Amino acid sequence: MAYSISNSSFLLSRPSPCHKTSLTAISHSFLSLHSASTARQFNSLSAARIRRGGVCAAVAIEKEVPENERPETFLRSADPAAVSTSVRARFEKMIRDVQDEVCAALEAADGTGKFKEDVWSRPGGGGGISRVLQDGTVFEKAGVNVSVVYGTMPPEAYRAAKGNAGADNGGAKAGPVPFFAAGISSVLHPKNPFAPTLHFNYRYFETDAPKDTPGAPRQWWFGGGTDLTPSYIIEEDVKHFHSIQKKSCDKFDPSFYPRFKKWCDDYFYIKHRGERRGLGGIFFDDMNDYDQEMLLGFATECAKSVVPAYIPIIEKRKDTPFTEEHKAWQQLRRGRYVEFNLVYDRGTTFGLKTGGRIESILVSLPLTARWQYDHQPEVGSEEWKLLDACINPKEWL
Repeated sequence: MAYSISNSSFLLSRPSPCHKTSLTAISHSFLSLHSASTARQFNSLSAARIRRGGVCAAVAIEKEVPENERPETFLRSADPAAVSTSVRARFEKMIRDVQDEVCAALEAADGTGKFKEDVWSRPGGGGGISRVLQDGTVFEKAGVNVSVVYGTMPPEAYRAAKGNAGADNGGAKAGPVPFFAAGISSVLHPKNPFAPTLHFNYRYFETDAPKDTPGAPRQWWFGGGTDLTPSYIIEEDVKHFHSIQKKSCDKFDPSFYPRFKKWCDDYFYIKHRGERRGLGGIFFDDMNDYDQEMLLGFATECAKSVVPAYIPIIEKRKDTPFTEEHKAWQQLRRGRYVEFNLVYDRGTTFGLKTGGRIESILVSLPLTARWQYDHQPEVGSEEWKLLDACINPKEWL
């Protein structure tokens, strides 16, 4: 199995209050981890159904084509932003460098497991490199995917996303709004209950409308984050992880870490359980209220901090002895991971609502998980301490 972008349709129903709802959701769904057989030919067009305030529209995406070799760039040759100094080109280079760095570090930590690679492109430009390591010595499942996507949306979808679907454009009729999205997304599930799961995702999104397009000015933003989901609290590990996130944030703005930590705690909240998925990290979205160069640098710093934040923890914990009881608790916590992804995660819920290929939608999930009726950890136990921290987020630094 290899990772690829799903070609399914997407229906958005995102909780309010939110802005840029449709466009943000598109970027999440197109850049999230999805698997597909390279032998399968996709439909010629993919339609993302966008709904907000009664506005529905289609987003056109070309079919994927398997490739035998990685191209130097997935940017269109005719794209004015294909020059190496553009934000698009530098962001693509960054995510591909990070993919190589993370995969190399994971293979070294695993010892025996190797990533399977799937390269794909689209005739009009764009594509991706998808990698998965499964059933390794250390990792049960690890996926690291990069993608560069071009598409178009009607102006109604853009205005719905911006919350001004009824805006008066002076009678002028806007044409289709091109967009560009690029990102890296990863979920890492170790086998040992004392080694935590990690998720990270960093993305860049642009509308590519000409400056004079009525009702659809050019827009761009960054989003992403890195979060830790352990089954047991080993405080030195959690502090190490959060210290790396804070260090990355503090290089750019001392307000980022507390702001994005809270955002992460709030985002990864399992409402029906009244608890968080894990012990957090950082999360941010729709970021365009700072200088573009600064935010590119910030996203780069965060993405490149994944290896130093995570690999030292894996090296310490991958061989820790554990019992069947420890493994059972890990499986219960994996169940919570599954619940969040299936009920609340944007990219996953998009695919499930549209009848897309199930194998393509669920690849971010662990190979194994457990649900036990009315399980209550003993008060004061290590399991209880983890649950308490998920219910009542802590300040680790």
